[in-house]
Amino acid sequence: MYSPPENRTDSKTRQYNPYQDLESYSHLQPLKTLYDLPTSPEFLCYEDALKKRRSTTENITFYTGTSYLLGAVTGGITGTFSGLRAAEAGESLKVRMSRVLSSGGHSGRKFGNNMGILGLIFAGLDSVVYNLRGEVDDGLNPVLAGLGTGVLFKAAAGPRSAAVAGALGGLAAGAAILGRNVMKRSMPNLPI
Repeated sequence: MYSPPENRTDSKTRQYNPYQDLESYSHLQPLKTLYDLPTSPEFLCYEDALKKRRSTTENITFYTGTSYLLGAVTGGITGTFSGLRAAEAGESLKVRMSRVLSSGGHSGRKFGNNMGILGLIFAGLDSVVYNLRGEVDDGLNPVLAGLGTGVLFKAAAGPRSAAVAGALGGLAAGAAILGRNVMKRSMPNLPI
């Protein structure tokens, strides 16, 4: 339940001393003050505190950006190793560095774009499934969204490829939900 900061005296705060590293300075001793810092998120509006889910636009921004970033980093690392393996004997250092950077940039861009598209489709389908199911927020929504994302992403490759990609998308979303639940149980203060 929401409580204004001035009424908050529960155990959900931790004491913070900004001068804890300055213990040796005796002239600062009178300035020591303790502050109560909350350990849970604070909201500007009461309505925001009641929301349990990100909005559709927040979901799209989060999933698309996160997927693109992870895909670009993964593709960049993969492309860098590919460029290192493709080096030929007798090449100068400039040519090798150019090959490695070009290969890493090309793979990172390609994989990042594909992952960003997957994140965009997943976020859209997750919001659609959430609204179609009467705003029920459980583990089935991401699994259905992952299934639909795989099917839509590989639909042009044929029905068999779409079915396999849909199954992989549903399994990946289910594994992510299970992993999140395990993390919540083992680390209850983690904001995931």
